[in-house]
Amino acid sequence: MTLSIRNQLPGTVTTVTPGEAMATVRIRLDGGQDLTAAITVESVAELGLTQGSSVRALVKSTEVSLATAPVQNVSIRTQLPGTVISVATGAAMATVKIAVEGGVLTSAITADAATDLALVAGDPVVALIKSTEVSLATA
Repeated sequence: MTLSIRNQLPGTVTTVTPGEAMATVRIRLDGGQDLTAAITVESVAELGLTQGSSVRALVKSTEVSLATAPVQNVSIRTQLPGTVISVATGAAMATVKIAVEGGVLTSAITADAATDLALVAGDPVVALIKSTEVSLATA
């Protein structure tokens, strides 16, 4: 299957915490970082997710926000430090490629945000990903 989702990060499930309708799934990415996904309990069962399951975390580039430093006191569970590889800015939007341990992320942000952050190749950034915006796939 080919997907338009650019960000596909391989990892291993470390914990599954089920709730009434939703569950949080903690994943150790192949690069060593932790990522949290919030998916339905039904999806956990259908995918057969348990500790040790191999998964691929899928995140649309429009759901990857950027900061120039770690953010404190925020509800966003996943903060991945990285380095800007490239910035391509159009009239309305910018695409920022970020090297993180074990892979590359793509973030689509507004051109104004890219200008305000003054992002250039080599800059350190932190990719912020809400757990509700992470989908999971198994092989």
